[in-house]
Amino acid sequence: MTATETPEPYGVGARAAGAEIAAPELPYRPRDPRRTRPAIALIGCGGVAEHHLRAYRTAGYRVVALVDPVRERATARRDEFYPGAAVFANHAALFASDLRVEVVDVATHPEGRETIVADVLRAGKHVLSQKPFVLDLAAGERLVELAARGGRRLAVNQNGRWAPHFAWMREAVRAGLVGEVAAVDAVVHWNHEWVAGTRFDATPDLILFDFAVHWFDFLATVIARPARRVMAAVARAPGQRARPPLLGHALVEYDGARAVLAFHGASRHLQRDTTIVAGSAGSLVASGPDLLTQSVTLHRAAGLSRPVLEGSWFVDGFHGAMGELLCAIEEDREPTHSARDNLRTLALAFAAVASSRSGEPCGPGEVRGIA
Repeated sequence: MTATETPEPYGVGARAAGAEIAAPELPYRPRDPRRTRPAIALIGCGGVAEHHLRAYRTAGYRVVALVDPVRERATARRDEFYPGAAVFANHAALFASDLRVEVVDVATHPEGRETIVADVLRAGKHVLSQKPFVLDLAAGERLVELAARGGRRLAVNQNGRWAPHFAWMREAVRAGLVGEVAAVDAVVHWNHEWVAGTRFDATPDLILFDFAVHWFDFLATVIARPARRVMAAVARAPGQRARPPLLGHALVEYDGARAVLAFHGASRHLQRDTTIVAGSAGSLVASGPDLLTQSVTLHRAAGLSRPVLEGSWFVDGFHGAMGELLCAIEEDREPTHSARDNLRTLALAFAAVASSRSGEPCGPGEVRGIA
């Protein structure tokens, strides 16, 4: 719009710029360390471990040990992905062995994970912790301090950061391509009924904590200023089989910005994931039939760009999380997904859960955890 043009009344007839221009090159792909491949141990060989190990094998990482109290489970993972790895029933046996391990991926459920991470840090190892990191902020702060005292790197497997669409959008915001972010809208329709009968079926805050933590983390990467308050709610979907409510939404308020997240986790007949980031100089739109298949469009005054994205969330997300930790170790710096950074993400998630329970808005940090 030129200086002499005026907006259409009520916005009727207004159109975004339509000229198509080349998409900028952005560093959204997972990175690997340049010189080293430290020895990695994986603690917890449940369902998600398959995705960790597949990503590490694809990246050429060295996994030398698998730990699980169900030895048959660890053995099966070893045989499928890393036939030369050792198998242990617990991490104490691993550390008592002669095996030299430098990095430990803790892929257990949150309950009891604080003790395991603390033991690993005291053993002098760097740690990648599965998400959600901890069940209360105080526990997270203790682990952050323990890692700092020992000079170890502690990161959180917020693997959604390396989903290609989220990663490209984040880097576009960092590059200033949309200006100052004013709004983020995310709507996800998918079928989460697979949790019925699993351990996740007993998680009452499944949607806003275990699942939506990826979207709260995305907010923390594209809106730098702190959130003021969160208003959230959950409900059961008609006919859902899983025990926890599978409908949820959260409104996050910032000074000069807001975000709306909506989740329909019992959508059997439509799979759709859409994310919009609107800023003062442009907007980003990601959309696709599911969490793994996404396309991104960048809208600016000069026109629109459609980057050709490589990769997918599962494999690249787990590759990126471990790769960033290994790069941080090699470069002697904090990883971008450090546990300290993740406390901001958790504060949003805890506020959302608290609001969904009370029906009142909650400020991040006002509630310290999930009871």
